Amino acid sequence: MLESHEALEFLKIRKSVPLTQLMAPGPSEAQLSDLLEIAARVPDHGRMEPWRFILYRGSAVIKAGEALAEIALKKNGQLSDEELEREHNRINRAPVAVGVVSNVVDDSNIPEWEQFLSAGAAAMNLVTATTAMGFGANWVTGWYSSDAEGRKVLGLAPHERMAGIVHIGSYDRAIPDRPRPDVKALTSEYTGPYQAS
Repeated sequence: MLESHEALEFLKIRKSVPLTQLMAPGPSEAQLSDLLEIAARVPDHGRMEPWRFILYRGSAVIKAGEALAEIALKKNGQLSDEELEREHNRINRAPVAVGVVSNVVDDSNIPEWEQFLSAGAAAMNLVTATTAMGFGANWVTGWYSSDAEGRKVLGLAPHERMAGIVHIGSYDRAIPDRPRPDVKALTSEYTGPYQAS
């Protein structure tokens, strides 16, 4: 168990690993089970559980990539060999990818946007837990997450949306940090109702 100061220091330096640097091995079944348990420990107003997880791995991922490439060809008319290869490997870029699916409960008094945020929180928990476990993670969406045919290929029902796909694997080099936001510039004290300037 991390001491509180260690946990805070870890959170200060957490970063995503580029998809091109993720490789085998991925998490074991026991580790993956732990990661999903942690991912599910998120704010969930009304205990709706408005999300679910899909594991993308093995031969099924190859078939999904072929289907996504076909859709991309149909939408774009023509793709270069490099672009076609990229479409084939959209969800086959790490030993395992976890789809975090927003499954909004319509007959609830909990707003849709709040339920969707809960799915986003599950994706972030998964990324953070994966990194803490020593693996690399990268959370992406992609055109297929906003496309009805793409979502169907990925195993989503028509009413579901993809909050993100978290690719998980090992990596063997230091990951440089990227520029981070100026939090002070993004923070203000509340002084009353909004007024346009």
